[in-house]
Amino acid sequence: MSKQISGFSKFTKEEKINWLSKNYFIHKEQGIKTLNSYLNSDEKLQDLHDDFIENTISNFYFPYAVAPNFVINGKDYTIPMVTEESSVVAAAALVAKFWSTRGGFKTTVISTTKIGQVHFMFNGNSNELEAYFIAIKSELFKVTESITKNMRKRGGGILDIELRNKTNDLKDYYQLHITFETMDSMGANFINSCLETIANRFKKDGINIVMSILSNYVPDCLVRAEVSCKVENLYKENAKHYAQNFVNALNIANVEPHRAVTHNKGIMNGIDSVVIATGNDFRAVEAGVHAYAARSGTYKSLSNAKIEDGVFSFWIEIPLALGTVGGLTKLHPLAKLSLEVLQNPSAKELMQVVACVGLAQNFAALRALTTTGIQKGHMKMHLGNIIKQLGATKEETAYLLDYFANKTVSHSDVVAEFEKNRK
Repeated sequence: MSKQISGFSKFTKEEKINWLSKNYFIHKEQGIKTLNSYLNSDEKLQDLHDDFIENTISNFYFPYAVAPNFVINGKDYTIPMVTEESSVVAAAALVAKFWSTRGGFKTTVISTTKIGQVHFMFNGNSNELEAYFIAIKSELFKVTESITKNMRKRGGGILDIELRNKTNDLKDYYQLHITFETMDSMGANFINSCLETIANRFKKDGINIVMSILSNYVPDCLVRAEVSCKVENLYKENAKHYAQNFVNALNIANVEPHRAVTHNKGIMNGIDSVVIATGNDFRAVEAGVHAYAARSGTYKSLSNAKIEDGVFSFWIEIPLALGTVGGLTKLHPLAKLSLEVLQNPSAKELMQVVACVGLAQNFAALRALTTTGIQKGHMKMHLGNIIKQLGATKEETAYLLDYFANKTVSHSDVVAEFEKNRK
C-alpha cells in the first residue's frame, strides 16, 4: 500500500501525528504518547519552536550543560554546551581546570572576512568581460547600498569584488568573488541578499548567471587558541616521555588522514556543542572546518604541538564564522541565555571561546590516548548507559558499578551479571 500523501503540510499537528502513527508506528498509542511528552507545556514557547522548521510534530531534546573554570586571555568563563555524547563536557571542564593553573588559554582573532560568489558562464572574449567588469564595478557596490547601510554603520559591509577566470577548471566558468565583513552577525542572509542584487545588475550579452550564494569555506575568518607550560608541569610522572608522545600523536595526525579525521572529530565534539548552544549553524562550521583541514590537498590535523627549550606548546588555528545577533541567537530562549552565560560576547570573542573548547577536547583526548588509553573513561560512561537500559535499581546499580570497576565492560557481560545478581 502506498504511503504517499498530498497536503500534509496543511494538516494540524494532531493530524500529522495520527497519520504518522497509523502508517508507521508499531506501538501506536505509545508512539503518540512519546511525541506529546516532549511538547512544551508553555504554548507560546511551543509555537516559537514550531515556527523554526516545517511539519513539526514534537521537540527532540539534547542535554544542555556547562563547563566551568575556563580562563581565556585572563578572563573567567563558564561555557554552555549542548551534546548527546558522554564525557565531552566532563573532559572540557577537567581540561579547563588543568590549564587554569598554568596560565589559561591565549587566543587571537587573525581575520574575520567571509566570502560570497556569483557563479556564471560566459563563452565570449575574456578581455571584453574584464573591461566590462572594470567599468561596472563601482556600480555593483552602489546597487547594494540600501542593503549594506546598517552593516556599514557597524564597520562592516562589502570589502572587495573580484572577477575570477575559472575557465581552466571548467569551460566558460567565471565568478564574482566577493569578500564581506559582517561584524557580530554570521551574515548568511545579508551576504546572499547582496549577491543576488549584484547578480541582477551584472548583465551583458553572453553572461549566464548560474547561482549566487555565500561560501561556508571561510579560511580568512580565522582564530588561534593556544596553551603552554613547562614540560615538567604537564605530567606528574615521566613528563618528557608523555609530552613527546603527545607531540608524536599530533605529527601522526598530520601525515595520516585516517587518524586526522578521528582527531579532528574530537575537536568538533567541543566546538559543535558550543555552536549549537549559542544558536549558530554547526553544519556550516563543520563544512568550513573540514575543508580547511584539507586545504593542502591532504586532510590534516587542525591542531599542532611542539616542545622547545623545555616548554610544551599546543595550539589550533581554525576558521569559525559565528554570530551573536541574528538567526536563532536571540530568538531561541536557551541560545539567548547561553550568550548571557558567556557575558554577551561579540562574534570575535565567541570565536575565541569556541576555539578554546575545541582545543580543550583535543587535549583531553590526546592525553588519554597517549597515557591510559581512551576506553577507560568511555567504558565507564558506557557501563552507566547499559545499567540505565536494564532498569536497574539503586542497589543493583551500585553493585554493577563496583563489580565492573576493574573489569573490561561489554554489553553481554553486564547483562549476564545483572541477571545473575537479580536472581
